[in-house]
Amino acid sequence: MVYEELDPEGAYHRQREGWRYIDVRTEQEFAQGHPEGAVNVPIFFMGPAGMQPNPGFLSVVQRLFPTDTPLLVGCRSGGRSARACELLASKGYRQLVNIAGGVSGSATVAGWRQQGLPWSTQLEGVSYRALTSG
Repeated sequence: MVYEELDPEGAYHRQREGWRYIDVRTEQEFAQGHPEGAVNVPIFFMGPAGMQPNPGFLSVVQRLFPTDTPLLVGCRSGGRSARACELLASKGYRQLVNIAGGVSGSATVAGWRQQGLPWSTQLEGVSYRALTSG
């Protein structure tokens, strides 16, 4: 495995140590609330035929974060973020954590919100639209 996996509480401790949080959920999911300090770079967009890959995912992450940046990667429950970690590792990122359980939790891990970790609905400067405009 080319990335580490931590539960939300472990990821929160890393975030407090300076790791950056990328939320790879859709823009709509992110707008409903997200871990405080996260930036939104969706790995997929919702299209008429379901989830479609975001062709700009890697280029946006590479523009925002050099490959030596320690990154926490989260989604709803951990699946999309695991895929994002694999893609990022293939481009030279080496300090990667997939957040098991994501924001909503899984059958075995309580999510970020369920664990009462800092939550935000603030979009200014952290939404995908803000990160990719001008």
